[in-house]
Amino acid sequence: MPKGQNRTPTQRDLRAHTLRACAATAVVVSLAACSATGTPYKAQAPVSRAGEPAPGPAAPPREDRGTTLAKALRRILPDGNTRLSVAVLGESSGNQEIASYGHEATFDTASIVKVGILVTLLLQAQDDHRELTAPERRNAEAMIRTSDNEAAHVLWRAIGHAEGLDAANERLGLSSTRGGPGTRWGLTQTTARDQVRLLRAIFSRGPVAPARSPVGLTEASRAYIRDLMGQVAQGQDWGVSAAGPRGSRWALKNGWLQRSATGLWVINSIGQVTVHGRRYLISVLSGGNASMESGVSLVEQAARAAIGAAGAHVRPWRR
Repeated sequence: MPKGQNRTPTQRDLRAHTLRACAATAVVVSLAACSATGTPYKAQAPVSRAGEPAPGPAAPPREDRGTTLAKALRRILPDGNTRLSVAVLGESSGNQEIASYGHEATFDTASIVKVGILVTLLLQAQDDHRELTAPERRNAEAMIRTSDNEAAHVLWRAIGHAEGLDAANERLGLSSTRGGPGTRWGLTQTTARDQVRLLRAIFSRGPVAPARSPVGLTEASRAYIRDLMGQVAQGQDWGVSAAGPRGSRWALKNGWLQRSATGLWVINSIGQVTVHGRRYLISVLSGGNASMESGVSLVEQAARAAIGAAGAHVRPWRR
């Protein structure tokens, strides 16, 4: 090009000019704010000041509690006709959300309904402003500690059969439990979530305010039930107790029933287990088990998996 003639700036000229402008203003603008072509740079995350920890990666989205529990149970889920439902609540966490698997499935209670019978009896006695009689106490203790069926028959009649049980359940917020027909209290239908709601009415500390009644179980009534569930006879102390380490505290009631039509077993376990200082309320319900032994094994595996998931994933479960 002839000397003195104006020329159009080349891309190389523009790049050199841009780099000089960036260097001249380095005290107020980061070099990172200029690009090699002079175009604006997208905003970056702020750099940590001296002495401050660098921002970590964004936390992954919290997993739904039911999904977490289902993952923990996946490896033990039965095939064929066997059914399983589990619900668990970490009572010590302050979070009152019940995690459940198969929460809408209903099961025969078998003998776990005996806890509900005693709860109903105590609520009715409270309403009448009286203590349990000596015979009522003897039957209550036999019904819970040794799962005595005759004692359960006596108290089932005393509470008014299914009608009395259903009224108490409604009072405590159990929405999916219905008393068995006639004298067949063991065929009461329930869900795992409802059983944890019942356990919460028993094991919660301090005042309890049920949704449908201003008065639930008194502390004296709750302590009485907890004491009996903590003294279940040897040989009947299997179930959710297996979730705790040797020597850990537990209080439970189990139920087992072989259906005459199929020969298959209903095996259930409900209660509180203390693991490493944390209390868990848990219910495991199962039906269609080939034998009592296989059902007990399934229930204990499910209890360990559920409480293991609750303990190992306390942080992701918090809201």
